[in-house]
This record gives sequence, C-alpha cells and structure tokens, in this order.
Amino acid sequence: MEYGNSQPTPSSGASALVTQRLTKNFGGLRALDGVSIDVAKGSITLVIGPNGSGKTTLINVVTGFLSADDGKVVFEGRDITNKPPHEIFQMGVVRTFQNPHPLKKLAVLENLLIAEPGYGESVLQSFTRRWIDKEERLVKKAFDILNFLGIEHLWDEQAMNLSGGQLRLLEIGRALMCDAKLIIMDEPIAGVAPALSHSILKKLKELTKSGISFLIVEHRLDIILDYVDWVYVMANGRIVAEGKSDEILKNPKVIEVYLGAQG
Repeated sequence: MEYGNSQPTPSSGASALVTQRLTKNFGGLRALDGVSIDVAKGSITLVIGPNGSGKTTLINVVTGFLSADDGKVVFEGRDITNKPPHEIFQMGVVRTFQNPHPLKKLAVLENLLIAEPGYGESVLQSFTRRWIDKEERLVKKAFDILNFLGIEHLWDEQAMNLSGGQLRLLEIGRALMCDAKLIIMDEPIAGVAPALSHSILKKLKELTKSGISFLIVEHRLDIILDYVDWVYVMANGRIVAEGKSDEILKNPKVIEVYLGAQG
C-alpha cells in the first residue's frame, strides 16, 4: 500500500464494525446499557461524553479486554463477541491506548519492525535467503510508513526520546505495520500540541481513503470535530445522541449531558 496516495474508496454503505445492544455490568453498576453503534468502512467515527459515561468500557468490550454480558460485536460481518484480544487483533482490529506503549529502548524503526505479525525468521528460513528477502521487504514497508507519517528522520531515535505527539504517530505506524483494517484509538491527541494534533488527524483522514476505518474516543472537541464523519454521544452507559459534527453540539441532549457533568 502506498500510504497517502490511494484513491478514495467508493462509499458502499458497508459497515466495518457494528455493536448491537451491548451491555456490561460491574457488580451493581451498569457501565454499558444497550449500546448500539455502526462504524462505516473508510470512516472516522467519534465517541464522546463526560468521564464515566462508558466510552473506555465500550472500547474494552469491542477489543476483547472485557466480556460483554449481553449484546453483540460484529466486525466485517463476523461475530467477534467475547473473543480473546489476540484473535480480534488477527482479524485486523488494532487498538492504541491513551498512554502509548512502545519499547522505549528500541529505535523507532525497530518498534515498527517487531509490530509485524510473525516477525522473525523460522528455523528453516534461517538456512536460506528467504529471511533476508523478508527483512528487506519489512524495512521498506516500515520506511514507507515513516515517510507517510513524516517521522522518517527519527528512524534511529530511541522511542524514549520522542515527544508525546511523535509517540502517537509511532503508535499509528505500528498499527499500519499490522495491516489494520479498523484502528480503535483512546484519546489520540491528549496532551499533544494543537499543530501536531491537526497533523495527526489529517494523516488519519488520508488513511480512510485506503479503506481503513477508525473508532476514536477523544475529549478535545475543538480540534477533532472537523475530521470525523459521525459522532456518538454517551452518558451513563447509553448512547443519548448521534449525528454529524456540525449538528451534534447543537443537540439539546448533548448540551444537557455536558452541562450536567460540570454541575
């Protein structure tokens, strides 16, 4: 794939991810109460809401880190409800966390290379040139991604020396090395300077042209709303509103949710 150079994917109305009335309880607390969302292929879908509204729990259930008590998670037409995280990952669903988790003492390039599924040669391949060919292919793929993200000059820099925004870009790069179809991101621009935040979001928008889908949780609405295709608003474990960016903040239910959280 030539990152950033692909032609826009025609809109087919197909769904990358659908949740159907997801429910999750923690003792007497209902963290998710019948949550249904639809992430279109090649789109950026945003989930917003005050703290404690259930956003991170939703991500955890979708990616298999928590089990749903009821409801379904469907990815590209396949039921992935309560499958273990590694199986969901192998299907093409990749998650990034609020706090990036690179291998800090490894270089940026090395962090990308080890993200490739099945990285490393087999015993049989070690006796042939196949492992060299594979390594060359992976290095080229990694540099293509670094060039697309604009951090190719940092290829030999230890991850521990990167800024917060650069670490976010590295996380995206690692997801691309895995050939992700759906990338789920928890606050990808938290603590990142506005200029770099816009740069990151522009890169995500470019990736949707290649058919990659995004499900994002983020609080910085002043920056992110210009880049998303659809917004869901959560409160008390439920979806209370949904719509286009230019509509959602005018919605009386959304205003009530945020004013109530500040009260």
